[in-house]
Amino acid sequence: MATVRLDASLIIDWNSFHTTCRETFGFPEFYGMNMNAWIDCLSYLDEGDGMSQFHLAPEETLNIEVAGTESFKSREPEIFDALVECTASVNQRYLDAGKSPLLALVFL
Repeated sequence: MATVRLDASLIIDWNSFHTTCRETFGFPEFYGMNMNAWIDCLSYLDEGDGMSQFHLAPEETLNIEVAGTESFKSREPEIFDALVECTASVNQRYLDAGKSPLLALVFL
């Protein structure tokens, strides 16, 4: 199981969310800084497509530890909700392809 820590204390708006995610997940420089691009970058973790720093083994999960969850959720509820919804969207893509979901949010 792979683990990455998303430091939510760095997130104060959409731009900082995407900048933090680009650095945390190792998204490419051309990352589109929107949730569609976020979903795309995390949709092929098992294929090693170079869209993130992670290449997961079969049945491996990427645990995303969200540090400072309570403060993040109260400070930026729209962004928090988008993170949850888009993580579910990524996992649905895996399910639709006949695979197991690969992302798990861990709220700290």
